[in-house]
Amino acid sequence: MNASAAFRVDRSEPLGLWTGSIEPPAFDPELRALRFEFSSRGDRVPGRLWLPPSGDGPFPLVLLQHGLGASKDAPTLDATAGPWVRRGVAVASIDFPLHGDRSDAKSARYLASVLAPSADTDPASQSFVVSCLRQSVIDLQRTLDAVAGMRIIDESRIAYAGFSLGSIVGATFCSVDSRPRAAALALGGGGFGPPEVDPARHVAGIAPRPVLFVNATDDATIPRAASEALFEAAGEPKQLLWFDGTHTQLPGRALKAMWLFLRRHL
Repeated sequence: MNASAAFRVDRSEPLGLWTGSIEPPAFDPELRALRFEFSSRGDRVPGRLWLPPSGDGPFPLVLLQHGLGASKDAPTLDATAGPWVRRGVAVASIDFPLHGDRSDAKSARYLASVLAPSADTDPASQSFVVSCLRQSVIDLQRTLDAVAGMRIIDESRIAYAGFSLGSIVGATFCSVDSRPRAAALALGGGGFGPPEVDPARHVAGIAPRPVLFVNATDDATIPRAASEALFEAAGEPKQLLWFDGTHTQLPGRALKAMWLFLRRHL
């Protein structure tokens, strides 16, 4: 089975899309906010969509994804999405399996323990990782099916950005879905998960669309060798930037670099 087939979406499954208005973020009450929910392989996937303060669009869309143990409502995503939305793009995020409103704390801790490159996992553990990451990639495709079809979104101007797990999953997602015009992958690396879901195996499929890799010099979670392996596996055009920081504390300059890159391609 090739990569595309492994992550193929069954579009005969009804989306069952639900949307509803919610309160804007407290730190920027002028932004508009929606919750949405849809079906993906039998799961209900919750998400949020932030829109600029005014206008009917259609707005460019950035699909922005959280790291391991976080959620669509993580402060990291708030700090990132708010300024981007202020600059005229819509930003959508979902909860990955086992996270946020889909939370299963015990299973999420288990995923973290068996996902690392150094983890010595048995076949059952490997199957669990494959199932979670495959569901995540398919969920992202279904997210674009749901959100990009909204009248207020310009489906011809879509980009992807992710942190940590969002970067690892995003490398594969962008390789099998041609709709994102560019990807900014922060704090990710290769060698995570069994070969069939290892992002280094799939990231070359993003080319010839551009990819920006952003990493932290003092990242104790993603080894530098893993970050460099993912970059080396990617096709051109690509760019790798390093910033002083940790896995949980990227400086504002890194977020600005991601925004400038995405803006250029949207």
